[in-house]
Amino acid sequence: MIAQVLSKEQVEKIDRASLEILERVGVQVPHADMLEKFAEAGAKVDFQAQRVKIPPEIVRRLVEGSGKKFAIYGRDESKAARFGEGRRNYNSIAGEAYWVEEAGGGRRFASLADVAAASRFADALGSINIAGAMSDPHELPAEYRCVEVFATQVRNTTKPVQFWFHDRRSAAFINEMLIAIRGDEKAAAEKPLCYPFLEPISPLRFPFNGIDLLYETTRLGLPVPVGPMAQMGLSAPATVAGTLAQQHAEVLSGICITQLVKPGLPVCYGGICHAFDMSTTQMIFSGPEQAIFGVAMTQLGKHYGLPVYINVGLTDSKRPDAQAGLEAGITLALGAAAGADIFGHMGISGVDQASSLDMLVLQDEIISYVESLCRSLEISDETLGLEVIAESGPGGSFIDKEHTVEHFRSELWFPNLLDREYYQSWLDRGALGMDERCRRRKEEILAGHQAEPLSAELERELQRIVKAAKKELGG
Repeated sequence: MIAQVLSKEQVEKIDRASLEILERVGVQVPHADMLEKFAEAGAKVDFQAQRVKIPPEIVRRLVEGSGKKFAIYGRDESKAARFGEGRRNYNSIAGEAYWVEEAGGGRRFASLADVAAASRFADALGSINIAGAMSDPHELPAEYRCVEVFATQVRNTTKPVQFWFHDRRSAAFINEMLIAIRGDEKAAAEKPLCYPFLEPISPLRFPFNGIDLLYETTRLGLPVPVGPMAQMGLSAPATVAGTLAQQHAEVLSGICITQLVKPGLPVCYGGICHAFDMSTTQMIFSGPEQAIFGVAMTQLGKHYGLPVYINVGLTDSKRPDAQAGLEAGITLALGAAAGADIFGHMGISGVDQASSLDMLVLQDEIISYVESLCRSLEISDETLGLEVIAESGPGGSFIDKEHTVEHFRSELWFPNLLDREYYQSWLDRGALGMDERCRRRKEEILAGHQAEPLSAELERELQRIVKAAKKELGG
């Protein structure tokens, strides 16, 4: 861990404040069975108010018992995202209501066709290892939307996927598809392909469906990231420290919920709080506070030995321009240096205003840059190059040396999008800005990439399950 904004003493002070919040204020849990489980665990439960106050020793016991390492696997099982092992993972957005076709243009409602395009697109990108649906299709009823979204994703990518689960009933059909993809229930549990997301509603509340669907997804032991989006000054205190304390409390209580559903369930600590702009009345995706939040929440999550998910690498800009590059690049570099496990969601235009493949192209490039920045350096007799230095001598050149030929490709990062041309060459090629380079790259991918198709047997089974979900869930 290179980047830190909190001392050890400050981490411990915030943690104590969060535990006091949970013991003195508590959280609202609108789920009868979960209230019973909290009471049995020793928490103070007000069943009428649906309020749970959790003593520190119970929080610590439940969090310490959670699973802290896990992986999710694509239908190509060699494509995996691993958590708790010191690796970095990157996902495109799980879904937005709107879609931007061309950067700088208007928005339209997102559709199921966009899910297919986004999944196929992420399948082609070198830096995105979890393919998000990017679209929350407006034409599908919420009751079975996630079932059809998941089936569409699986058809269009061989990577692990992320989408928005809806509720317990629809999650049962997701489980059925996971079993069909892997071949049996044991294999589906051993190599999960996706995970649900438990998102507390700041301040200090939980949604019924978010809790309830865990009773189904834990059948296959699907890991659970937990993270609210507390907004500083709106749904959390107007101080960085206060927002950190509340967010930390909300995440810890969410992890407690997962462990009461299934002890030992793998979890991910979601440090995804944000600042709030009082002048625009909008959340801030990528101000300097976001970098601070990302690093600080990583420190708080790692204090409990948990894998950590932070919202960095994002931008408030609506197009892949200089603002987007500055905001996404700085926050992602600091978050990666802090040692978080996953960063996202990539491919968002503005502050959850829409999904944009153009923006995802830019962020894929930024991720590649940051990954090179975070690499380990090899210091050896070969890389120190004492012999080639002696061979070249004072005033010599290294351009014609075998040592240069052997090493320059592995030692240097080469961009796909960033401009490094001579000025006249840049003019001769059209003097393209980043917007246009992203657009052209997007069109190349959409025109040229197809994921490995499903077998005819699996395709028939997915169609059967989707049809059954529509019939049973209606909407």
